[in-house]
Amino acid sequence: MRIKDVWIAAMVALLLLSSAQAAAPDASAKLLKSTADHSKFPALAGPFDSGPAVTKACLICHTEASRQIHQTQHWKWEYKNPETGQLLGKKHIVNNFCTSVKSNEGGCSSCHIGYGWKDVQTEFNAEEDVDCLACHDGSGKYKKPSGFAGNPVTKDTEFPPGSGKIIRGINLAEIAQKVGKTQRTTCGACHFYGGGGDGVKHGDLDSSLDAPDKALDVHMDVDGNNFSCATCHKTDGHQVPGSRYAPTARDKEPADLRGKVDTSNPATCQSCHGQAPHPVARLNEHTAKIACQTCHIPAFARGGQPTKMWWDWSTAGKLDKDGKPYTVRDDDGYDTYASIKGDFVWEENVVPEYVWFNGTVTYTLTGDKIERSDKPVPINHFDGSAADGKSMIWPIKMFRGKQPYDPDNKALIINHLAGNDDTAFWKNLNWDRAAAKGMANAGQSFSGKVEFIETESAWPITHMVAPKDKALGCTDCHVNNGRLEQIDGVYMPGRSRDHMAGLDKVGWAAMALVLLGVIGHGLIRVVTGKRNK
Repeated sequence: MRIKDVWIAAMVALLLLSSAQAAAPDASAKLLKSTADHSKFPALAGPFDSGPAVTKACLICHTEASRQIHQTQHWKWEYKNPETGQLLGKKHIVNNFCTSVKSNEGGCSSCHIGYGWKDVQTEFNAEEDVDCLACHDGSGKYKKPSGFAGNPVTKDTEFPPGSGKIIRGINLAEIAQKVGKTQRTTCGACHFYGGGGDGVKHGDLDSSLDAPDKALDVHMDVDGNNFSCATCHKTDGHQVPGSRYAPTARDKEPADLRGKVDTSNPATCQSCHGQAPHPVARLNEHTAKIACQTCHIPAFARGGQPTKMWWDWSTAGKLDKDGKPYTVRDDDGYDTYASIKGDFVWEENVVPEYVWFNGTVTYTLTGDKIERSDKPVPINHFDGSAADGKSMIWPIKMFRGKQPYDPDNKALIINHLAGNDDTAFWKNLNWDRAAAKGMANAGQSFSGKVEFIETESAWPITHMVAPKDKALGCTDCHVNNGRLEQIDGVYMPGRSRDHMAGLDKVGWAAMALVLLGVIGHGLIRVVTGKRNK
């Protein structure tokens, strides 16, 4: 081989080595997102026979984590609204899905970030009762089945007892060694499945957001921005901003600036996009009264997973010809009737309803007196008006249904649904016993009578942000029977209700006068032209 050939070969090899070394940092950065490999920690080697045993190991390093968690809404399931004085949170409110957490803690607590919440009387504040894995699991294998008071199952267990159904135990050591930052899937394990199933509750949160494309959500697009929930809901000391009990309806603060102390809600659109996000000034004028979500989320339940829009408890309790509970499913496999829950209506690509909203949400609580009327009882109400100076037009999912009601006490009923006892409705399909037990557990009086009343609950639509070319256009609203047809207190050109007959007459008269003037002027020109000739 000639010297020249050797030299060329050496240069090529050097270039290839340099390229490989240059690529290495990017490759390693992609693989190692954390500075700690938890599989190397002896404390997490296990075996672990319970969730609290794992948490004790976590606390060796993360010494303040549990005490921080104990101060959060995620732990307390409780929030006192400073505007209304109402004590809210899952622990206290009534809903029109599974009606109430109270008296059903053993089942609902599978989505609580703690261990051992089995009933109304449970008091637990030990640091090891905090469930670290619920939010930080990176394996995808962590599960907390309903009915175990928020505890994972670590060995194969027959449940319900005597049913012959086996819940397989999970390996907590394997899971603990793969913890990391929160992900859409960890948040979604509860928030995508709230209300009893995938997509049931929110409408804009379901399993399609595990790995969405740009068409479904421009922020969470796996091939684009790939936001996690915490990208917007930035936590501080485990406090997660963006509560549905007191959302920020109108953010007039500038975009967040790195390094600057900012106490505003980081989960609003304006915290990133500022107050003038559009290149067209006329569009920016719309942001004075219209929430970003109104135009940029044209529909919810768009990812192929429908959402429940109606739940009728009054039809629950039917049995098949063999005297057993049954379920009816549609062609896509979604339940439209279940003996233990009643009738359902599922919908996809749902156009939101729109309301004025100023950030205050008022709830109908246990014990509040309710009079029957021709209108549904509002489980919650989004306060606001065009005239209060702080409201915006917001998109919402309005969920409707029928649920148990005490006609003598004129109050919504707390129902004991979940449990393996003879008073649980899902066990015996007996409303009288389920209502009596639930109201007793809630410390509320019960007349012994169960009727059903129609209710509705409003849910803000904030996820599933569409690409800008799919945002609403002018003719979606500025037309007869457009999106905002029912919104009061604002003049909207093109909308039938804003049609002013008197003004039209004045306009037509003005046009007629102009036309007469033009014709008259033309005639005069013709006549004077002939005379001049």
